[in-house]
Amino acid sequence: MTEIWPVYKGTSFNIWAPDTGIYYDSVDAASITVYLQDKRLAQSRSRSSAFAEQSTELIEDPATLPCHHPRIAFRDVARATDSRTLIAALVPGDRVIVHQAPYLLRTEGSAADDAYVLGVLCSMPLDWQARRTVELHMTFEQLGQLTIPDPGEGHPVRDRVVEIAGRLAAVDERFAEWAGEVGVPVGSVRDEATKQDLICELDACVAHLYGLDESDLAVIYETFHEGTDYSERHAAVLEHFRRIT
Repeated sequence: MTEIWPVYKGTSFNIWAPDTGIYYDSVDAASITVYLQDKRLAQSRSRSSAFAEQSTELIEDPATLPCHHPRIAFRDVARATDSRTLIAALVPGDRVIVHQAPYLLRTEGSAADDAYVLGVLCSMPLDWQARRTVELHMTFEQLGQLTIPDPGEGHPVRDRVVEIAGRLAAVDERFAEWAGEVGVPVGSVRDEATKQDLICELDACVAHLYGLDESDLAVIYETFHEGTDYSERHAAVLEHFRRIT
């Protein structure tokens, strides 16, 4: 039987929502993997390609193609006037993505590092930073200008970011292998109240790692988006922030 994969575009995912059911198209899995493998082999010979940083053994194995595994994607179209500017998600494997939704290729590290980066990218403290410069498109150049704090493995707040982001991202069995590598259960966030509390705690953890104080948090939530009241979220984040510090 022919296996058909969805083709993702930017609106195919949202923050902590890896599959909105809105797709660009569909594609034959066997044909697209042959095409993508040939393309990867060609790109790996260019020093400017991220694939050039990976081993020949990995590059030559079609099973390691990024499309087979969960990966972090973000929307190219993202404006400071929108409710959120940087919209990223861990999208499931067995998907292909058009250029309007670039993805991050991990060339070293672990799935836990994926979870950490995803957690920071989806936080409001980082998004406030993005909103200072992004006008029309979230390009790799724009993304590269953002600072991501990283105190290193073993830091308790960093570890908590990994756990929270891992739980929020691993919504179902499509992420089982990835969740196992991160060390979190699949589908553990079962209600909206728990989800929102974890999101607020994530903001607090990221703010702590950035070295922000309570006055900095006030600026973020009071100036994030004109006409939107974030006072409840601010209060919930502060509760977690004070516990951390």
